Amino acid sequence: MNKYVVILCVTLLSLDSCTQKPPVEVTTPPTSGITFPEKIARGTIYEVNIRQHTNEGTINAFIKDLPRLKELGVEMLWIMPAQPIGIKNRKEPLGSYYSIRDYRKVNPEFGSEEDFKNLVNKTHELGMYLILDWVPNHTAWDHPWITEHPEYYAHDGEGNIAHESDWTDIALLDHTNPATRKAMIEDMKYWVTNFDIDGFRCDHAGHEIPLYFWEEATRELNPLKDLFWLAEWDGARMHLTFDATYAWPLLGVTDKMGKGKANANDLAKWIQDDLKEYGQKPIRLTMITNHDENSWQGTEFERYGDGVKTFATLIFTAYGVPMLYSGQEVGLDKRLKFFEKDSIDWSDPKQFQPFYKKLVSLHADNPALWGGEYGGMAVRINNEDPNVYAFQRTKGNNKVVVVLNFSDKPQEFKLIDESSAGSYQDYFTGETYEVSTTKPLRLSPWQYLIFVRE
Repeated sequence: MNKYVVILCVTLLSLDSCTQKPPVEVTTPPTSGITFPEKIARGTIYEVNIRQHTNEGTINAFIKDLPRLKELGVEMLWIMPAQPIGIKNRKEPLGSYYSIRDYRKVNPEFGSEEDFKNLVNKTHELGMYLILDWVPNHTAWDHPWITEHPEYYAHDGEGNIAHESDWTDIALLDHTNPATRKAMIEDMKYWVTNFDIDGFRCDHAGHEIPLYFWEEATRELNPLKDLFWLAEWDGARMHLTFDATYAWPLLGVTDKMGKGKANANDLAKWIQDDLKEYGQKPIRLTMITNHDENSWQGTEFERYGDGVKTFATLIFTAYGVPMLYSGQEVGLDKRLKFFEKDSIDWSDPKQFQPFYKKLVSLHADNPALWGGEYGGMAVRINNEDPNVYAFQRTKGNNKVVVVLNFSDKPQEFKLIDESSAGSYQDYFTGETYEVSTTKPLRLSPWQYLIFVRE
């Protein structure tokens, strides 16, 4: 693997910080001349829950799993917040990752700064990228700013530092204050220059945070290196500064479909409406679970029943860039506790990992399925069954046709016109299928078919 040595501190840090720390040599993956977001358009993003990923719950224990994730085909790791968790007003016993006590330190429960640097280096050596979950909206109540800079925070009508609804373990920041924004950006810069991370997944990116904060942040940080910016927010305006946004409403539509309260027509309408609002250029992050969804709304199996693989196939083929959450690839079938140690069972009794490995490869190997402007637009294939979502995506000579039965009952897929008729071979099974306007294709409950043509 080619190694690109990045000398940090030189011109990137202030004179004061450079005198305190020697330059750090780290390696980053080769870019082949392309930049973000194009670098991730073909990829799968993997959310890492350090606490629950291993029995040890440490960075070093997680590092041992990197070769498996590389083999799975993951191209980017999203590390949930790695900083120390607040103690004051903590939600017991271990607290929330998102209640940060110090932006510039590593949670000692997870490991040391050297451990985190090693994680970034090992990730880069394997040709993957690493982004850090950043929490700009609030801090813990024992963050030094609470006493040193109370003016950084939002205050209620009585002059007290405010918090958000029942999230009593966090104090809300005020980003209309230029000093707050400046301090936050300097802390973000610290992780780029000292750890060589590849970008940020930005928590609550549009919640009480003005867009001009992100304009200032990207203007300051992007010259340091090529960075990927992912907003945990839904809104086309976010793409003025972000590379990717959450397709939150898609998760809502699929949840309803899993409960029988929506069908393929609703899904097709949402995708078309989203394209009208965003255009094809932006990258939308698609998922069927994440840390919030798993802990608070239920596992994929609770929400989708026997249709889990059908919905997973959807998010890897129809739209955007897909993500996986720690344990999802082995059929994690429990709600992970959010404030306690609750290790993932990696035994994979249902043999989900081979399924997800094939999906990850499918997405990476077929440009038609890439995210945003780098892939082809999903065009629905007209058929007579509202429970069947069939579509095709084309990029150059690469064409992928997908047929999904979003029903726990057998359905018939019959074309309305001849434009997609033909003989196809399924990606998963190798079985040949005939698709026509005269003879319906009978689909078993929750069946998913993928046809690839070059």
